[in-house]
Amino acid sequence: MNVRFFALFAGVFCITLAVITQGVLPFVEPSSRTTRVTSVVRTDFGQLKWTVSEATDYTEQQRRGRNIYLREGCWYCHSQFVRPVTGEIRRWGPVSEAGEYAYDLPHLLGTRRIGPDLTRVGLKYSDEWHLAHFYNPRMLVPDSIMAPYRGLFHEPDAAVRIVDDGTGNRTLERTEVTQGLFDFDSQQAIQLTPNAYGLLFVPLKARERKPIILTPNDEYTGETVSIAAETESVAALVSYVQKLGMNRGKWRDLFEPQSLEVMDATMPRSEEWIAYGKEVYERRCIGCHGAKGDGNGPAATFMFNQRPRDFTSAVFKFRLTKEPLPTDGDMLRTITRGIRGTAMPPWYELPLNDRLAVIQYIKYELAVDRSDPASPYAFFVEEPPGPPLYIGRPPTASQTMLDRGKEVWQVAKCWECHGQGGKGDGEKAAGLKDDLGFATVPADLTSGQFKSGPAVEDIFRTITTGLSGTPMPSYRDSLPDEDRWALSYFVVALSAYKDPLSLQPLSIKKEARAALNDLELVADKPERAYVPDPSVPASGPPAPPGEEQAPAGG
Repeated sequence: MNVRFFALFAGVFCITLAVITQGVLPFVEPSSRTTRVTSVVRTDFGQLKWTVSEATDYTEQQRRGRNIYLREGCWYCHSQFVRPVTGEIRRWGPVSEAGEYAYDLPHLLGTRRIGPDLTRVGLKYSDEWHLAHFYNPRMLVPDSIMAPYRGLFHEPDAAVRIVDDGTGNRTLERTEVTQGLFDFDSQQAIQLTPNAYGLLFVPLKARERKPIILTPNDEYTGETVSIAAETESVAALVSYVQKLGMNRGKWRDLFEPQSLEVMDATMPRSEEWIAYGKEVYERRCIGCHGAKGDGNGPAATFMFNQRPRDFTSAVFKFRLTKEPLPTDGDMLRTITRGIRGTAMPPWYELPLNDRLAVIQYIKYELAVDRSDPASPYAFFVEEPPGPPLYIGRPPTASQTMLDRGKEVWQVAKCWECHGQGGKGDGEKAAGLKDDLGFATVPADLTSGQFKSGPAVEDIFRTITTGLSGTPMPSYRDSLPDEDRWALSYFVVALSAYKDPLSLQPLSIKKEARAALNDLELVADKPERAYVPDPSVPASGPPAPPGEEQAPAGG
């Protein structure tokens, strides 16, 4: 009898305590209702600085996604809180602040916490990566314990035939199902590629377009496909996940663990390390890049905006060499940083030896032309990369520099592809293709999601070398250094004071903008964030001893 009494008392006590801590205290404690957070903004001169700002509420779509997140029990395994300890800060990002939870009732801090923390997951991966991950997590992470959420997708029972559309293209047979997924009479087409197993992902944007089945390299040779179509529900869930952590602005561009910059870093060729690199590849890379390294992994059909890299052709976009092949340092930089805005995430959490080993495997096993089985051509053996190009220190930013960059933008005709406003909507944008025959979309430079890196030096490197395999040319010989630096500053400034998620201009006062544009203002940490109103303390953690907060106006 006593045991039952104490068990009942303990249960009632725990429930009451939970109600008080989760339901009462958040309304009693004023700090729990603050919307103040410290966030990173990009200034007009390309600098990244911490400032005190206001957290924003969820959009209608994001709130719907949050409800689905709750309904599906995602919060049970995934926490949403970065604790002030070194391990968590270097793994997830800056310490959580009270203002980030202003619109989260109840708070979703997790219970079991056996999945990755999601507090800082926003824009770490592309929407396409998330769609593939929700459909089947093990396509991307073979050892994942997360269950597939295929119920969030529309999957017709019957396979759909691939037919000739009468104009030389291949399309899908018109059926009651496909007419609900596409507009076959539209003048706009959407190019979709099934994976090697015949799975075809259909995005929501296809509803207003006619389908074109594109397989320029025989990515799929079958006659029918199984369809996995995006729904409003999964789109809302992805929208919610992308919002997480984004009240802290462009913090990822200042995240030290993935800010790797090296000229070269390698290990001597070793069959043992190549074999180990294969193991790393099969655990981390095979889902997108495929077993053969041809960019046709099982998840590749979800990457309809930008296909995964085909290593077999040995064409790499990002390098600091005059010749097309990158150094090991170039590849290490790409793997560590990831490629922002695409399905290629940063891999800074992988041990350095794992990253170097997978580079060995890519170079000596995948980047090989095997069209003649009797005489395979190993690109990195036959055409070793040359020495890295030298990039000096960038000149000091100024309004004169930006004005010159705007002139160079016109002279170099960057607007033809990227558009006058830099949104990637230039007059030539619609017809661009990469070397493999897939449509390629010019970057929206106003998003600040620069694939090669967030610094002005990264933009300068891209302008200097071009992007191999794409229509983006090298300007190393056509533009002098000073013009390339000016153009780089102009490109970076296109995303100044914009929300990285919504791409809308930030609400910031003229005086605060002028203060943040001050090149001498130091605001490199949340503890030293610029405070627009000096009378209001920052909501971030207190500054360490000996460090003072950056004063308003510099």
